[in-house]
Formats: sequence, C-alpha cells, structure tokens
Amino acid sequence: MNIQVRGKNLEVTEALKEYVVKRLSKLKKFFNHIGETRVTLAVEGDMHKVEVTVLASDLVMRAEESHPDMYAAVDLVFEKLEKQIDAYKTRLSKRLKNQGFKEFFPSPSDDEDIDDPKILRSKRFAMKPMPVDEAIMQMNLIGHNFFVFANAETEQVNVVYRRKDGNYGLIEPEFD
Repeated sequence: MNIQVRGKNLEVTEALKEYVVKRLSKLKKFFNHIGETRVTLAVEGDMHKVEVTVLASDLVMRAEESHPDMYAAVDLVFEKLEKQIDAYKTRLSKRLKNQGFKEFFPSPSDDEDIDDPKILRSKRFAMKPMPVDEAIMQMNLIGHNFFVFANAETEQVNVVYRRKDGNYGLIEPEFD
C-alpha cells in the first residue's frame, strides 16, 4: 500500500506520518488491492484538517474531516472511510443476494431495479480549448458548481468546481 502524506501549512513529523500510515494500513483487510492513497494534513486557523483519497480496486474513496486535534481528525477520517466501505459492501452484497450475477451479465428483458440510480439525461457539447481562468468564468456565467472543459495548456479534458469554502478546485486526469 502506497501512502503519500503531505502537509499544507504544517510540517509533517515522523510520529504523525507513522500514525496516519498505521491507521490507513488497516484498510488493507477490506480490499485485494489498494493502489495509491493520498493524505493531506493542513492547519486552517485553529482547526486541523485531514483529506484522504484512496484508490482501491476500481473504487475511489474520499474523506475529509476537521478537528482541533490532528490525531483526532485522522481518527475521524478513518471512521468515515470505514463507513463508506461498509455502505459499499452492503450495497454490493444486497445486489448479489437479490440478483445473483444478473447485474453483471444483464439480459435485455430484465426489469430495472427501482432503487438503483439511473442516468436520466445525457448531454453532448463541443469543447473549445480554454485556460483555467476562462473555464471558471464560464462556470460562473452559467451558474453551475462545475464546468467540464478542454484545457488549452495541457490539451486534456479537465473539470473546475466550486468548493464549499468559496474557492475553486481543478480536476486533471492522471493516466498510468
């Protein structure tokens, strides 16, 4: 398991890094393969914030927590990830129990399950290459929380989004 721990507005001590690795290593028992795990530890005012992204099998999990104590924030993030795993396992076992392998090999005559999310609408649109700041402006003009665009600098499809704190985020693809 590859765990990358980095600090933002704080220096990550060896003890803190070992604690994070120890807690997140326990996720191995849930998956056959865990790829990369990224942990960002940050100090924002008097709060300690922990953000974790786990790439496991074909599942991507993300959790974020804030607490006055960094170690407590790490514990809260780990608990949140465990809840996500439990929900995923419950959903998967429910599907397998109710439908067996039908879901993985659907036939055209199968009725759709009411509880399963469905794609209700599909959109196609032309993308002209633009810089990130123009994409943010476009997103704000149309009043959405995200905007998909072709990045003029990297020539790849990117997504800008509005964060809860009012700032913006950029999602860039990373190919293995």
